[in-house]
Amino acid sequence: MHILVLNGPNLNMLGVRNPEIYGKQTLGDIEAMLRKRLAGTDIKMDFAQNNLEGHLVELIQKARGKYDYILLNAAAYTHTSIAIRDAIEAAEVPTVEIHLSNVAQREEFRHFSYIAPVCVGTVTGFGVYSYLMALEYVLAKDAEKVNKDE
Repeated sequence: MHILVLNGPNLNMLGVRNPEIYGKQTLGDIEAMLRKRLAGTDIKMDFAQNNLEGHLVELIQKARGKYDYILLNAAAYTHTSIAIRDAIEAAEVPTVEIHLSNVAQREEFRHFSYIAPVCVGTVTGFGVYSYLMALEYVLAKDAEKVNKDE
């Protein structure tokens, strides 16, 4: 299995930007936590962050046929980007939407997600553990598939 963990704008500022909302861990800490969880498996994971909408669209498009799952924290683009939504739909790679904060408890404009309708699910509000929970879902789905194929 091959997983793409993709992070949108301002997530490179984790640990510095609003730690009372997003926590003190960095994106590097999140990557290390996920890699530690995958240690001892043959699962491959690529980890990327970009602030540019078009670059994220290209990475999602290129995921088609290369990745089995995308774990996506589109950050602010969640609430604004039809382009990212359309890329997820076109790529046909099962995608899990991730948010560190509980967006339902935040500003009104954060309550709507353009990408949710084309994602297999959303994990929100558990800080860095939102990523780990999304990864656990993917691992469970992969195990179900393997068991079904046997």
